[in-house]
Amino acid sequence: MKRIVNFSAGPATLPFEVLQQVQAELLDWNGSGMSVMEMSHRDKEFMSIAQAAEQDLREVMGIPANYKVLFMQGGATAQFSFVPMNLLRGKAGADYIVTGDWGKKAAKIGGQLCKVNVAASAEADKFTHIPERGSWNLDPDAAYVHITPNETIHGVEFHAEPDTAGVPLVADMSSNILSRPIDVSKYGLIYAGAQKNIGPSGVTIVVVREDLLGETLPKTPAIFDYKQVADNESMLNTPPCFAWYVAGLVFKWMKQQGGMTAIGERNAAKAALLYDYIDSEPFYTNPVRKADRSRMNVPFTLANPERDADFLKGAKAVGLSGLKGHRSVGGMRASIYNAMTIDGVQALVDYMKEFVRTQS
Repeated sequence: MKRIVNFSAGPATLPFEVLQQVQAELLDWNGSGMSVMEMSHRDKEFMSIAQAAEQDLREVMGIPANYKVLFMQGGATAQFSFVPMNLLRGKAGADYIVTGDWGKKAAKIGGQLCKVNVAASAEADKFTHIPERGSWNLDPDAAYVHITPNETIHGVEFHAEPDTAGVPLVADMSSNILSRPIDVSKYGLIYAGAQKNIGPSGVTIVVVREDLLGETLPKTPAIFDYKQVADNESMLNTPPCFAWYVAGLVFKWMKQQGGMTAIGERNAAKAALLYDYIDSEPFYTNPVRKADRSRMNVPFTLANPERDADFLKGAKAVGLSGLKGHRSVGGMRASIYNAMTIDGVQALVDYMKEFVRTQS
């Protein structure tokens, strides 16, 4: 069996060991005589899968006891609405820091439910950096401050939690969750679609501090109410069982890799390998300020954009896939999430070197 090296931004590559385990258990999970896809979410078999997944996530991410962990549906885009529904808590508005297209979308959708104050934005500079903290125009009476710690399209990442002066910090971590150690206690709420660092699309992780629960906007549907979802152990309706199961296998894989410290070190090494080559070769350019570069998504352009199609065709021919940049920015993008190996990144660098040689 020949597998490609998959640099797709999401759905993205999964750990090979996890895929092998899914394959082995597909028809008969743990002697149950059925696939996880066939189980009732109320049966003891799936309940054990769900409980283990939450416990492993709590362990690997270092989630404090006063936080609820929810396994929801709808992706991060649904959370753009759920966050203000749940976290306004009687206040009129919220602050949004816009560092890319996903933060911009979150602010736009949030604005349908509350007064949104865009406290800082890097759009004028084509989202190539994170605005300096001193330039943020935060509202001390905001219900929360929303950030997108890693912008998948533009390749910009926060490398530390910003000080929000006691206002709850909300983060869309869809593309960098579990990529390095973080202090969960600095956040009021973290949410993330699974399809990049966690598992297949279909399940969304929400980690929320308990004191922020229980005061939703009037007429909020029960299925969008974090407290009701938490009170029902994420089973207010039938959950995305198979995606939840695979996510649980990935959490166990992360523990086997040495946890967040080891994974963070490996991700830093992968990113350095690729960025160092890009910076050394004038044929390639990364537009992001070095201090704000993402470890997960590396956009780059060619000196001659007319060769983009040739670059992608050649990459595909040697088994490198998913390198086309987002349609809004063009160029190339290599997404190097947790499951991407250092050998995979080296294969890309080797191809980039060979492509430069053939242009001479």
